[in-house]
Amino acid sequence: MDIKATLASQIYNQVRAAVRPEPQGDPVRTSGEAFQVAAADFMQTLRHSEETAKQGIAGRADPQAVVEALAATELAVQTAVAVRDKVVEAYQEILRMPV
Repeated sequence: MDIKATLASQIYNQVRAAVRPEPQGDPVRTSGEAFQVAAADFMQTLRHSEETAKQGIAGRADPQAVVEALAATELAVQTAVAVRDKVVEAYQEILRMPV
């Protein structure tokens, strides 16, 4: 069976268009907007964990929920520290550049 190149390319283009992922609907963010969203998520995680810990101390929260909230807080803080370290490293690299 012989398939011509043009027919193969037409079929390929049709299939590629059919399986192309749909846009998520989120507008393209600038780096500043993305940083603001990340900071807001970080603060929301900290507030939620603090509230869960308070409820756990008062005996109104499940111990598993308290542990999960503390683990989420630990992960958020580790991520924030890693980002901070990268920013400081980049700043130091900029300072080392000759003028």
